[in-house]
Amino acid sequence: MEWVNARDLGGLPLVGGGVTASGVYFRSADPIGVALPGAGVRTVVDLRADHERGEPPEGVELVCVDFDDWPDEAFWAELRASGLFGTPLYYRPFLDAKGAQVAAVFRALAAAEPGVLFHCAIGRDRTGLVAILLLSLAGVEPQAIADDYARSTEELRPHFAAQGRDDHGPYIADLLAGRGTTTRQVVLDLLDGFDARAYLLAAGVPETDLDTLVNRLTSA
Repeated sequence: MEWVNARDLGGLPLVGGGVTASGVYFRSADPIGVALPGAGVRTVVDLRADHERGEPPEGVELVCVDFDDWPDEAFWAELRASGLFGTPLYYRPFLDAKGAQVAAVFRALAAAEPGVLFHCAIGRDRTGLVAILLLSLAGVEPQAIADDYARSTEELRPHFAAQGRDDHGPYIADLLAGRGTTTRQVVLDLLDGFDARAYLLAAGVPETDLDTLVNRLTSA
């Protein structure tokens, strides 16, 4: 079984030198059918809502967080009406409104032993936003964070083709181009002046949890 849009978040350059540690945090699409323990995964943090989940993965601890907070229909209706939904342009309003969901994920990432996979359905938006925050917290260079995010576009292209599904990548690129920007630039703009630690503290993540996350990722 192919592990789609999957990668270890190790080996990324840190501001000031060094790289992130490998084998600590992984990101991917739904890992259905993948032998996760053999890949070094001990805990899975599933970011999807209850109605999206199938059979739980075998051989690992599972933590479920409805990252999108789907019961908040008014929030998502407004985003869809704005035309931002499905693009990284919705991340900023999401962060402003959904600090409790973000905090729940980061508490789970800190509580689990190293070898943690977080994922959503295709590993792009929910997973991508968590990765942006986690890597920014650890002090990864913004360009490298944007590069990691942009990888999903390439990683998902053959996946969509194999399933006979529409690839939303070109649509997203065209929409962003119409607004004078790109996927990478939206991520860089999000990170510009953004203090991930301050945001997560304000959202309710204990400082000790943040220290745990940083220490794990920077002890390469």
